[in-house]
Amino acid sequence: MWLKTFVMENVLEKKIDPLQDRKIANRNMADRTKDIPGWGMDADPENDPTYPMKHSNGADHERLNYEKAPQQPIDMEILHSIERPNVTRVFGTSTPPSGLSGAVRRYAYKYSEATATHWMTLILADRINVIEGKINDLKHGVLPNPWIERGWRAEWKHNRPAFIRKAATTALLIAAGIMLMSRKNRSKQLLERW
Repeated sequence: MWLKTFVMENVLEKKIDPLQDRKIANRNMADRTKDIPGWGMDADPENDPTYPMKHSNGADHERLNYEKAPQQPIDMEILHSIERPNVTRVFGTSTPPSGLSGAVRRYAYKYSEATATHWMTLILADRINVIEGKINDLKHGVLPNPWIERGWRAEWKHNRPAFIRKAATTALLIAAGIMLMSRKNRSKQLLERW
């Protein structure tokens, strides 16, 4: 099913005229500029909002006429937005989705990028991936070194007062939490005795 969809989209994309992207972008441009403030403000080279900061070489607007890059071969699972009909021409392959974090990412990409569900689920997947990485390190005999990994050595060297404040605050919060938990346990034990 997935392969059939990919092949069909590829065939359809190859049938699109090379300048079709420009035609689609320019469609209804006159109407849109009236309705949306700032829409197309940089389309006119004479009205360039970056004029004082940017030194134009005269060829900046030639980049609108470009040849599409060839499609990078897809030899692993690539997650992409449901807003796009297919994957981008070039994509990263350093970390394909795997494990529980991969399953959470697959779930996130079932939702639109306009929803909080999409982004919150991707953040959750990142946190799960960190835990998976720690477990993988332990599996390979590498012990975590939070002093280095969390940047505490650099903070101790360059920002010692802030580091001491953070450490003291953390210690106080942990101590308060332990005291509250032990107090609740004592009151439960007293109630059970009565």
